[in-house]
Amino acid sequence: MSFDKESMPKHIAIIMDGNRRWARAKGIPINMGHKEGAKTLEKVVRYANKIGLEYITVYAFSTENWKRAEDEVSALMFLMQSYLDDYSKRADTENIKVQFLGDIEALSDKMKKSIYKCIERTKNNTGVVFNIALNYGGRAEIIEAVKNIAQEVKEDKLKPEDITEQLISNKLYTAGQPDPDLLIRTSGELRLSNFLPWQSVYSEFLFVEKNWPDFNEQDLDNAILEYQKRTRKFGAN
Repeated sequence: MSFDKESMPKHIAIIMDGNRRWARAKGIPINMGHKEGAKTLEKVVRYANKIGLEYITVYAFSTENWKRAEDEVSALMFLMQSYLDDYSKRADTENIKVQFLGDIEALSDKMKKSIYKCIERTKNNTGVVFNIALNYGGRAEIIEAVKNIAQEVKEDKLKPEDITEQLISNKLYTAGQPDPDLLIRTSGELRLSNFLPWQSVYSEFLFVEKNWPDFNEQDLDNAILEYQKRTRKFGAN
């Protein structure tokens, strides 16, 4: 696919919705939907790296997802840990840099070990930055940033008048990264679900009817082409 390089998005964020719906429609266990979703994710990230995307951020597990059935959460965590242990090798080979957004310290020791191993293994790679939002909640992210800023004010490291949009952005998990240009949600749902609320204020949104396991490289092409048809005004006329 040939894209207009001048209007190519630097950062695409994806809410990977529909794994469970896909599995139910096929009459198979929910965890099979999550496994297929993981395969789809790897293909999409590999393709994003191939076409020169700089950042891709995906919503893997939210702070609200802990409310799901215990057996599903346990199976999903086991899948993610196994996937990371295996994927870090391929990501390194493909020059993909893996990072994580979310409260990682609240996860199990085994999961944290897998996460830090993946980060360390890929930290010097220069291809697409692949952000995995894991145990992530947008409001919690902002609250944590505000607490950190308040502490610096309390310690006289900052003055209230020093607090700017840029300062808050610098305290978020995505510090140093551009905000998403395009945010995609699959499965036809029309909401953000607490995903990147600060960073997505001027993102272009695209809602896709397909469930995540059915999403493919052509769908990403189509999303980028749709993005390139739009005029971003950032509040201007």
